[in-house]
Amino acid sequence: MGVVTPPNDPLPGLSDPATAHPVSAKSPKQDRSRATRQRLLEAAVACLAVHGWVGSTVSVVAERAGVSRGAAQHHFPTREDLFTGAVEYVAEERSAALRALPVQGRAEVVAALVDLYTGPLFRAALQLWVAASNEPQLRPRVTELEARVGRETHRIAVALLGADETRPGVRETVQGLLDMARGLGLANLLTDDTVRRRRVVAQWAALLDGALD
Repeated sequence: MGVVTPPNDPLPGLSDPATAHPVSAKSPKQDRSRATRQRLLEAAVACLAVHGWVGSTVSVVAERAGVSRGAAQHHFPTREDLFTGAVEYVAEERSAALRALPVQGRAEVVAALVDLYTGPLFRAALQLWVAASNEPQLRPRVTELEARVGRETHRIAVALLGADETRPGVRETVQGLLDMARGLGLANLLTDDTVRRRRVVAQWAALLDGALD
């Protein structure tokens, strides 16, 4: 089995929400509010990935973020608001990291795209998908969010790979890569799949060279 992050430890790639954003007493009110909101978002993602949907109540998130429940509800009136906002926040952070990658060989790009589906964001998003399948109030928000994140990820992948989608089959090839990356992310949830994943990534990079050039 892979290593399970202890409930009180920050997730890999995310800072500890309780200490990551200290706010000076002299900070403007707007800055304090912004910092509190970010702490709540980071704490929500950490709780969702560690405890799952059932165990990630607003009170648990507020405690991890080091704020009161009232402060949490001021920023996010409902539980659904909090968790869709949290996953969206981290998705945007990961997209920004992908956009900032220098143009490299396709093997590095494929590895970076796969990493998108093997980190804290994917684990948290998966919990949200499961919850949305049983929560009618949550489902439309998650569906819209995932559609938007999917479009953005596809667009970034096309740019990073230098893919020409005017050519027949290229769009499907890029989408196949992203679907494969999602599958590798699922496999990594139960066991440390790093060694096998590296071989698969190398093979996909070689296949993409032939398909996209």
